[in-house]
Amino acid sequence: MAGGTSQNNGSFDRAEAMSALLAQNWWAVALRGVFAIIFALIALFIPGATLLSLVLFFAAYMLVDGIFSIVAAVRAASHHQRWGLLVLEGVVDILVGVIAFAWPGLTVVFFVTLMAVWSLITGVLEIVAAFKLNPTYGRGWLIFSGIVSILFGIALLVAPMIGAVVLTWWLGAYAMVFGITLLVLAFKLRSRKDTPSATTAMPRGA
Repeated sequence: MAGGTSQNNGSFDRAEAMSALLAQNWWAVALRGVFAIIFALIALFIPGATLLSLVLFFAAYMLVDGIFSIVAAVRAASHHQRWGLLVLEGVVDILVGVIAFAWPGLTVVFFVTLMAVWSLITGVLEIVAAFKLNPTYGRGWLIFSGIVSILFGIALLVAPMIGAVVLTWWLGAYAMVFGITLLVLAFKLRSRKDTPSATTAMPRGA
């Protein structure tokens, strides 16, 4: 019984520590949301963009998003917190961005498949990360973001032969929802930034 209680306390402490760390770095989440919204606006207001333009815009967004994920991972590591999921998400983003830049003449089907796989992986990682987050720090918003990513990935796999214009609209709508969700999560985290975590408020001997 004592061992189980100790394990539960350890899991709770880790969740509190991760939540506090995310709250301190709320600005990184907000910047990811802003870049997603900018990308969405470009996609929605220039629906006639060529596939090459769409690929390059998407690749640039992936590289920026991946860099911010890795920066967040480095900050987590410096605070002796778990950073594996953040690094994995950042590496996936950067790899997708590099592939898109390296082969800008991608066919529609290949590009759609690439985005679908990225969306599914990102969605799963976000949901896993959400359950390591304290509910009061916006766990629900992170889960919602993950679900949206997974649904978008499934939609792309179900209809891989959609035209470039329709693909642009789909991608723009997804990026808009994704970006707004990240902004809401960021300001939720910001509101908790100065709230002492339970691990610091409660003495270890309690």
